[in-house]
Amino acid sequence: MATDITRRRAIKALGLAGATGLAGCSSGGDGTATSGDGGSGTDGSDSVRAAFVYNSEVGDQGWSWAHDQGRQAVAEEYDWLETAYTEAVAPADSRTVFEQYVQEDYDVVFGNTFGYMDTMVSVAEESPDTLFEHCSGYQTSENLGRYFGRMYQARYLAGIAAGMLTEANSLGYVAALPIAEVVRGINAFTLGARSVNPEATTKVRWTNTWYDPPTEQEAANALIDQGVDVMAQHQDSAAAVQAAADADIWATGYDAPMLEQGGDNYVTSPIWHWEEFYGPTLEAVHDGSWESDFYFDGLDSGVIGLSEWGPEVPDDVKSSVEETHSAIESGDADVWADSKFADADDATLFQDMGSYVEGVEGSVPE
Repeated sequence: MATDITRRRAIKALGLAGATGLAGCSSGGDGTATSGDGGSGTDGSDSVRAAFVYNSEVGDQGWSWAHDQGRQAVAEEYDWLETAYTEAVAPADSRTVFEQYVQEDYDVVFGNTFGYMDTMVSVAEESPDTLFEHCSGYQTSENLGRYFGRMYQARYLAGIAAGMLTEANSLGYVAALPIAEVVRGINAFTLGARSVNPEATTKVRWTNTWYDPPTEQEAANALIDQGVDVMAQHQDSAAAVQAAADADIWATGYDAPMLEQGGDNYVTSPIWHWEEFYGPTLEAVHDGSWESDFYFDGLDSGVIGLSEWGPEVPDDVKSSVEETHSAIESGDADVWADSKFADADDATLFQDMGSYVEGVEGSVPE
């Protein structure tokens, strides 16, 4: 498959010879932007055109922001790469966007949200000459790969910090949608906390949305009213972190550094470095070695990590987290080792985790 696609791209390149790409990055009123020089690669081969489709606005932090940071990094790194993106695309509207990129002869299309999965599977089947990569889904095909990262490892590290910082032994978690990805994060955070503080428990409030700052703030305030003194979250905004700061309790963010919103109450944020996936993947597209697979790397790859520490986080907390970080990275520690998921394979961890570990209060909504 990869060889055939490379040949087709080479044929297309003959017709594109002499075309000039867009320099820099410009954004139109439809929320679409294009960047990269579109020229030949350093090895003299044709360029790669990569499209990124985001479910929310890029903004200055959050899930789509993190993906676009990765896009910008690879666009700057490779002179043979041309990138474009469309933001704020609801799953119900995604087919039109995917098909447009196919019609415009993009080589590979990345979709960054779970809700795109069924549509990407369908469009990929209809468009065998185009490669697709879907983030957080569980289906693949000959020209459709999928990717995520072991963010639960960074969640576990943030949980260690929370377990050491709490005085009430009560942690709060503002959760998005009740899918395996989010449940996995809640469980890992709780296991991390209880690894250093067996009395710590986690209270969860669900918002049923990835991005709704007022709802997120309301959920955080409800948890604060229940007596939690460390907050965690799984949404695109910093509303929960801001609510925690306003209540003078500790907070961990997600996706992006959130020191500005958390101030002295900020702990850290589990964050993504998507260029660690996008770079090698686009290199494989460029040299014709791309194959459909499931990317699910962790701390050792650099695709996930923690942001900088907040200014008031004690040194002993930092040291404990950094020690465990090294142990997980080297394979000497396993997040799930002492839990009900100790023997779970990656398929179970990734798509079938639907219950809580000990220490999380309540049950996962149906």
